[in-house]
Amino acid sequence: MPKIRKVLVANRGEIARRVFRTCRDLGIATVAVYSDADADAWHVADADEAVHLPGSSAAETYLDIHRIIAAASLTGADAVHPGYGFLSENAGFARACAAADLVFIGPPPGAIDAMGSKLQAKKTMSDAGVPVLPGGDTTGLSAEQLAKLAADVGYPVLVKASAGGGGRGMRIVASPDELDEAVTSASREAAAAFADGTVFLERYVQRPRHVEIQIMADTHGNVVSLFERECSVQRRHQKVIEEAPSPVVDDALRARMSEAAIAAARAVGYVGAGTVEFVYDAAQDGKADSFAFLEMNTRLQVEHPVTELITGLDLVRAQLLVAMGRPLPEEMHNPRIRGHAVEARLCAEDP
Repeated sequence: MPKIRKVLVANRGEIARRVFRTCRDLGIATVAVYSDADADAWHVADADEAVHLPGSSAAETYLDIHRIIAAASLTGADAVHPGYGFLSENAGFARACAAADLVFIGPPPGAIDAMGSKLQAKKTMSDAGVPVLPGGDTTGLSAEQLAKLAADVGYPVLVKASAGGGGRGMRIVASPDELDEAVTSASREAAAAFADGTVFLERYVQRPRHVEIQIMADTHGNVVSLFERECSVQRRHQKVIEEAPSPVVDDALRARMSEAAIAAARAVGYVGAGTVEFVYDAAQDGKADSFAFLEMNTRLQVEHPVTELITGLDLVRAQLLVAMGRPLPEEMHNPRIRGHAVEARLCAEDP
């Protein structure tokens, strides 16, 4: 059972400071890394030690696996917390940590890989009995085969990139006349953004709600749901408001979604904190409500404090304990909703 004495956080800003806070509570020493531009950032002052990563771009600093590993070695860190963004969902980084005898405070590389491709993740979820939207891969299809696939799925359809996210490589197609151009342009955009032009079709939910389930899993076979977060208020496919509990989720729906999220985690051998995202289609026009798997974020979410506020649980503390091989804290086995919380993201833009 590994003992973590010093943690390097391969990140900056709010999430680095958040991890440092819990590390201090547990008596764990901390290491920050920083680029040229972040020399005076708060997270640098918060850490017990700090290592400069020469450069100003993310590619030569926070995304440079070799430099991060070298910084951990230099300071004698025995674990790395990736935070969110940057290398947090990079299976290669998780493997590099293992190769350097560093504890990666996150899921196993295989779980990251399994959820990295939306297309593969959908197949894995379907095999595990988790609801998915009708759809199919467009790779290698002739124009006639593509048209048949779209007709079988049912218009309107959504063209989606298998890699990446954030709305890139995504097109809504209302009629057969728009299909070929939508697939071609979405694939081109995906290839430019993610170096992977694979796209697939999926039934388009016209009045969706984005509801996600926070899960936590350990190496002893325990997987728990820590309830839902509603993230339907978005701009340019980016979340703006997150709240918990969701105003549209009752106890019965919560139980169904939690069961599906736990099944998703078990299907890929998940360990640590993760979020299973669903699209929820409310009952209307005589049609029953339904939900379907969207994707799994194999990391701690930006909006994890919303869950912490309504449950009174410390998700970062649980991550650290799980990374040390301990079972989930007892209080996570019987969580309770103790209030309502809302998180709002402030976006600085040049109008």
